[in-house]
Amino acid sequence: MADWAPIAREYDPLKAGSIDGTDEEPHDRAVWRAMLARYVPNRGVTGDPHLTLFVARLNPQTTEDKVREVFSRYGDVRRVRLVRDLVTGFSKGYAFVEYREERALLKAHRDANRLVIDQHEVFVDFELERTLKGWIPRRLGGGFGGKKESGQLRFGGRDRPFRKPINLPNVKTDFYGEGSSEKRSWPREGTRDWRTRERDHERSKEKRWGERERPWGDSERDSREERSRGRDRRDRDR
Repeated sequence: MADWAPIAREYDPLKAGSIDGTDEEPHDRAVWRAMLARYVPNRGVTGDPHLTLFVARLNPQTTEDKVREVFSRYGDVRRVRLVRDLVTGFSKGYAFVEYREERALLKAHRDANRLVIDQHEVFVDFELERTLKGWIPRRLGGGFGGKKESGQLRFGGRDRPFRKPINLPNVKTDFYGEGSSEKRSWPREGTRDWRTRERDHERSKEKRWGERERPWGDSERDSREERSRGRDRRDRDR
């Protein structure tokens, strides 16, 4: 775990599918697809990847001119590429912004994330397709992020970094009966003493209740005898 980091330095679909980057088995089919995929970045993409930002979650109605206008606040923009569907021509909701200077790139990366454009909060990160080794896009089961509803969450990116693993010490415990038999077994003598004390306690309680009831019974009998003697005297006096 010495080389662990919250942000992935090299893309591994198996690690990206794990919340802390320590999974050994894929937990969904998309991870399997990404592990078996052989992806080559688009050769038609031009520009410096180290000066390019990835802008996602755009409003489908947002245009390239709007993206250029917003990101020009942070520096001189060289090129904006809004990704569109090849068939319909509609925006897919993400774009790439290339700057002329690294200073402008870093400033936009720091300040433009979660910026609201056309009523949509955008996500901004560095381009990973050509800079992160082993990158697999989302459409092939890779990428970062994802939706909770699909259960295909990916970790290791800026939006959802890895959580630090919890390393528990390997300490033996006798909670489940581990250890020597002396620790696990109850002493017989102690068990007998406990049972004897319990039995004596029950007997003494019964004895106390018996002693309480007996005087009450004797007094009741004596009172009945007194009443009968009193009636006999009254009869004789008559």
